[in-house]
Order: sequence, then structure tokens, then C-alpha cells
Amino acid sequence: MTMSLGQTKAITDVCLLVEDIDRTIDFYTQKLGYRIRRRAEGFVDFHSERVTLAAWQLDHINRHCGVSNVRSPKQAHKACVAMELESAGEVDRLYAELSDKGVPFVGPPGDYVWNARCAYFHDPDGTLWELYAWTGAGPGDYHDTQV
Repeated sequence: MTMSLGQTKAITDVCLLVEDIDRTIDFYTQKLGYRIRRRAEGFVDFHSERVTLAAWQLDHINRHCGVSNVRSPKQAHKACVAMELESAGEVDRLYAELSDKGVPFVGPPGDYVWNARCAYFHDPDGTLWELYAWTGAGPGDYHDTQV
């Protein structure tokens, strides 16, 4: 029996498709503190632990790869990038720190039924981000892992 892709390979890169690469670079470096690893025309990737975070300008990927460059409405979510933090207190601390830098959060951190404290914000292209920390028993008593 062969193992499926999701069971044998780790996700190594998340690439956000963005409208304005310079605006994206400013947001991720100035507000979130990422460092640029590689920069090219219409593209950037950032230093990150275990997974490469990259951004590719829609018109550039369209021109080179034929991928659609149709823009989604601003409130249409195209992806959610999540970061697991050590504690609920760290969610609150980062919420305060990033809010002070002008990061647009959906609302204050909250405790959710899936046993996590979470805070959500958007980048300049509307990509949804989640900061979360497990609370209580963590994911084990809410999620059915046998599905």
C-alpha cells in the first residue's frame, strides 16, 4: 500500500499571490518583521522556520506561467496562513504588538470551541492570518482525527 502525498511529504513553501509586490514586502518586513531571503522581479521570499513564505505578483505569474491574474474582491479570502504559538498569552502579546504597528485585526483574540485562543488579521491583499495557541486539552478532544 503506497502512502499518499500528504502522508509522505511536508509542505515546504506557501506562496501568496499578490497585487503589489512592493506593498507586500513593506507589510511583511516592516509590520511583521520578516527578513527577505530572495527578491526577483515580481517575486520575494522570506526567511521563516521550516516553511518558506513567498509572494508572487499576479501579473508576473500570469505573464510567465499563464496563471490567471483576476483579482478577487477585497473581502474574499483566498488563503489562511496559521502560526501556532506557545501560549494564549503570546497570542495576546502579539495582538497588542502588531495592532500598535497598524496590522488590521478582525477583532481581539478570542477563545474558540476547538480549544484554541486565536487572533485573525489580513495582509494588504486580504490574505487571512491566524495566530493561535492550544488551550485546555488542545486539539485532541475536539477534532476527530479518524476522519
